[in-house]
Amino acid sequence: MSLEAIAQAQLDAYNAQDVDALCRHFAEDMVVADLNAEPNLHGVAAFRERHVGLFAQFPQNRAELLSRVVIGNRVIDHERVFRSPDATPFEVAAIYTFAGDKIARVDFVKA
Repeated sequence: MSLEAIAQAQLDAYNAQDVDALCRHFAEDMVVADLNAEPNLHGVAAFRERHVGLFAQFPQNRAELLSRVVIGNRVIDHERVFRSPDATPFEVAAIYTFAGDKIARVDFVKA
């Protein structure tokens, strides 16, 4: 499976709010950070917990892919995120760094 296909599969799982399918695409020791910052989340268990809470709080949450680029072992997605139908959407760039076929790090740029 290509890195682009893996990035799409995790986005599809995110939009389906399927936490198990989402987490399958991440390394056990993965980290999440804001761009140029220290990681604020460590490990797929913490990632799972964060998304269980997110999806419970925002049951209509979804992300729309605006563009994607693959550079080496990174996939950069520009997304528009909708927390609910009446909430103002916001945009993010998600930079997925891969180790093999798993996402090892996600750096976010939020607008």
